[in-house]
Amino acid sequence: NMKLFWLVIWAGTLFLNPVAADCNITSQTIACEESGKNLFNIPLNLFPNVTKLSLKNNKITLEDHDKEILGHLINLTELHLNGNNITVLCNNSFYNLKKLITLDMSNNSISTVHKAAFAGLNQLSVLNLSYNMIAQLDSDTFTSLESLTVLNLQYNFLKYLHIKSSFKLIKIVLAGNPWICSCDLLDLQTWLTASNVTLENESNTTCTFPNMEKVSIKMAAIQPADCKIEKTPLGNSVTSTAAVNLRSSALITVLTPNNITGNNGTRAELPLVGKSWTFLAGVLGFVLGTTLLIFTAVKCPAWYHYLISYRHRRLEENYSEMFEREFSADMSSSPSVLSTSSEEPIVIFEKVRACRDEEDGFIEDKYID
Repeated sequence: NMKLFWLVIWAGTLFLNPVAADCNITSQTIACEESGKNLFNIPLNLFPNVTKLSLKNNKITLEDHDKEILGHLINLTELHLNGNNITVLCNNSFYNLKKLITLDMSNNSISTVHKAAFAGLNQLSVLNLSYNMIAQLDSDTFTSLESLTVLNLQYNFLKYLHIKSSFKLIKIVLAGNPWICSCDLLDLQTWLTASNVTLENESNTTCTFPNMEKVSIKMAAIQPADCKIEKTPLGNSVTSTAAVNLRSSALITVLTPNNITGNNGTRAELPLVGKSWTFLAGVLGFVLGTTLLIFTAVKCPAWYHYLISYRHRRLEENYSEMFEREFSADMSSSPSVLSTSSEEPIVIFEKVRACRDEEDGFIEDKYID
């Protein structure tokens, strides 16, 4: 059992060295400072009643064994893991820290935050996820944090953020993200306007598209009537494909009602991309293929007869003898002619033979013409 294994190691370490060298013990708190020590894992030799733990500027990745160690620090109220090598926050990463109030995860390489990453943090008040690589967040990631008052998400890769109306905050920091002021951002804008939350550094919390004039996301022209967002159950944060398509189309018509203007003030019409070109290509291919088949079917018989009939045969060397035999056969078949004059066939044969000897040795082909 992995949990039992780590528990035995942790208990043995505490028995040999119950208090870490860099822990400051007072009457109310036990603060342990383990910053900048090139640690790859959370130390085992921490006092079990530690309340404040700083592990910033190390090389911690927050693997399963680190979560096991954190799970035993049930009195922890502050945890600083900023400046480490954390890339993913999995579900139940801080499942047993029910007294945690402040969690600093800034300056890591976090790109993925699972939906239940902060499950169990019922007392969490301050959450810092700034200067990471987060591009998408589930709408229910923070709704379970009932005590959360300050959320810092500045300088990530967020383009939109779905916030539910029941989400209560005092301050939120969203600057430095590439926000796209489309219908996907409507619920965030509505929540920022309707709630009493303070948007810190609002001048730098601007739209990067389509308005290039640095308009605040709170003041962007997103009309609710033009955003046909499909409603989904509260437990399902994934919208349908149809809703996504509707929101994407509204991006063109809502935010730029007079179309997008270029630098010279002229309107730049947006091309309408459809699937008509694929249909046209299919029709042309079908027509060309049918034409080729018809042409081949018509021409094949003519070509076949032409190739079959076009044959040359060289005249044989014994042409004279063959001609004599054919000539004799013809003459024998006509006794009336022979009876008239016996010398006439010989004369005729000699003339024909003399004429044939002057030819070039090839038979005339009637198909040459």
